[in-house]
Amino acid sequence: MDVSSSVFDRVIDRSEMSSDKWAKYPEQVIPMWVADMDFDAPECIKTALKDRVEQGVFGYTHTPNALVLAIQNHLNARYAWSISGNHLVHLPGLVCALHLSVQIFSEKGDGIVVPGPVYYHLTKAPELAGRELHKIDMILQDDRWLPDMQAFEAACAKQNSKMVLLCNPHNPGGTVFRREELLAIHSIAEKYDLVVVSDEIHCDLILDDLPHIPFASLNEDAAQRTITLMAPSKTFNIAGLGYAFAVIENAKLRQRFKQARAGLVASPNMLGLIAATSAYEDGQQWHQSLLEYLRQNRDYLSQRLADTPLKMNHLEGTYLAWIDASDLPVEDPYEFFLSAGVGVSSGKDFGNASFVRLNFGCPMSLLQQALDRIEAALAKVV
Repeated sequence: MDVSSSVFDRVIDRSEMSSDKWAKYPEQVIPMWVADMDFDAPECIKTALKDRVEQGVFGYTHTPNALVLAIQNHLNARYAWSISGNHLVHLPGLVCALHLSVQIFSEKGDGIVVPGPVYYHLTKAPELAGRELHKIDMILQDDRWLPDMQAFEAACAKQNSKMVLLCNPHNPGGTVFRREELLAIHSIAEKYDLVVVSDEIHCDLILDDLPHIPFASLNEDAAQRTITLMAPSKTFNIAGLGYAFAVIENAKLRQRFKQARAGLVASPNMLGLIAATSAYEDGQQWHQSLLEYLRQNRDYLSQRLADTPLKMNHLEGTYLAWIDASDLPVEDPYEFFLSAGVGVSSGKDFGNASFVRLNFGCPMSLLQQALDRIEAALAKVV
C-alpha cells in the first residue's frame, strides 16, 4: 500500500530511547550528525518483529533461507546483479567487516589506498591495523566529488599497496559513481592486483535518477577481487538491530574471511535477521516514499543555503549533506553550528575541517527549525 508523507512528517520524541544521536548533545541542540534517520521503521518490519517476539523463545538462530532469497531478489531487481546464496556472509554490522577485511587481506606495513574525504572508518581501519594509509584527494568536478585519478594510480602503484577501500555511493560527498568512473578505478586495481573493499551501505539511497552500480558487478575480474559490504540499516532505519552482509564471489577470499571471523565476530542478531527479511521482502513502498521525502528535504536544504556563505554540492545520493563552510569568518565551523543549536558532524572526522556533514533524514519541520537557527547565527557573523 502507499505510504503517506505524513509518516515522515511525524516528530518522534527519542529522548527515552537510549538514542546515540539524541543523547550526544544538550536538549536545546537539534542533532543532525550520525547517519540515523528520525523516522519510524516501516510497518512491515514492526509487524514482523512483534510476531517473532510473541513466539517467546529466543535461542540460537541461523540465517533463514527466506533472507538469502530476499537479498538475491533485491540485488537482481535493483542492480541486475545475480549472485549465489553461497557468496553471502552474514554479519552483525558493516564496520566490523570493514576492519576485518583490512586485517585479513593485508599485513602490517602494507599500503591501503583510500580516496577522501570519506567516512572515517575507511581511514581508521588501516591505521588501527598498523597499515600505511595512502589517502588521496577527491576533487569537486562539475559539482561532484571524484577521486583525483592521477593521484589514485600513483598511490596504487606504490610497492606496498595491497588494497583499495571504496565508498560507493560516496559518504560524505553524495556521489553516485557512473559505470565509466568505476571501470577506471577497476582498471587500476586490476593493473596493480589490489583487493577492493567496497562499502555500499548507501546503495538504496539514490536521490537522482541514477542507477547504483555494485563495483563487483562491473566484470568478472572485479567480481573476483572485491568484497562488497551492504546492509538494510541506513535505508530502513534499523541500525540498532545489527545486520549487514558481505558479498564475496571469490571462493578463496570468502573462505579466508569466514575463517578469520570465526570466534571473533558474532552472528547477526535474531531480530536483525527478521527485520532485514521483512525490509527486502515487503519494504518497497515505504522505501520509495522515503526517497521522495528525502529529495524534498535535499532540495529545500539546497535552496535555503543558496543565498548564504555555506556551499553545498549537488547530492546525488544519501541523506548526508557535505557543506563547505570555508567562507565563514569562524575558526571552527563545527563549533559555529553547535553554538547555533545544531549538532552536525565535524569535517575533521572525514578529513577536511572546513566542512561539516549535516543529516537531513528528519521531518521537514525539524530541518526548517535547524535552518532557521543557522541563518540567525550567520546573520551575526556575515
